[in-house]
Order: sequence, then C-alpha cells, then structure tokens
Amino acid sequence: MQVKEQLARAVSDFIWNIVEVHSQLEEIHKTWAQLLGITEPQWLILMAVDELDEGRGVSGIAVANKLRIHPAFVTNQTKKLEAMEFLSRVTSPDDARYLRISLTQKALAEIRKLSIKRQSLNATMLEGLDEESLHYVNKRLILIAKNSRLASQKLSIGIL
Repeated sequence: MQVKEQLARAVSDFIWNIVEVHSQLEEIHKTWAQLLGITEPQWLILMAVDELDEGRGVSGIAVANKLRIHPAFVTNQTKKLEAMEFLSRVTSPDDARYLRISLTQKALAEIRKLSIKRQSLNATMLEGLDEESLHYVNKRLILIAKNSRLASQKLSIGIL
C-alpha cells in the first residue's frame, strides 16, 4: 500500500508543480503583452504565428490548434492585431477561402526589442538545466501531454 501512496503523492506533486509553472508563465505572458500594449491572448497569437510561419504565412486554424483555442477567437483577435499593425492577413494563393497570417515588420521589431529580456528570462527559468536535461524533460512532457489528451477524452466519454 505504501508504494501506491508514494505514487499518488508523486502524481499530486507533479500536478501542482505544473499548475505553478502554468501560473508563472501566464504572468510572464501578461507582462510581455503589456509591454506591447496588447492582451495576453493576443501575445500568445503573435508567438504562435512567429513559431509556425515558415515564410508563407500561417492559417488561423493552425494558430488555433497550436494554442488549443477556438478558430473564431483567433479570427477575431487577428483582425484586432491587424488593425494595430502587428499582423498582416493575406488571401492564400493556394485557396482563396483562407487567409495566411504573418507578423508585420512592426511586430518583428517589437519582438526583437524584447529578445534580450526574453533570453535573460529563459536563462533564469531554466537555470540548472543543460540542453540534454531540457531535451529529456521536453520528451517526457510531450508524452504526458499526449497521454493527458487521451485521459481527458476517455473521461469526457465516460470510459474512466
């Protein structure tokens, strides 16, 4: 029975550590957003576009999937970010029904201005972890995320 209790304690500690990290990351994202005069969700959209765009723009659906949010919310927010000149939305050359979203030069310049602070922040957050350790943690988190999605689906359909 003691082994089960130890495992339960380890799982509980893990979950609360993830909650703490998530909370701190939210605060960090809010701060970056405030520095640009935008909301936290808008900051995350900019970061997702930056991450996903390989030079041809990115679809709103890809951004929504990356952030695990509704595509209509992405559409609404990208329109606002376009009006603020942080994003450009251009009709896809492959299919006129879709838009390709890209960061503007203004957004790129603002993100570049923050890059030294972001590098310093990342170094502080990950102090004590070398590249190999970080790679190991990321591989495990990918597996946990995949398993969490499966567990969530099972719970929602009543299998668990």
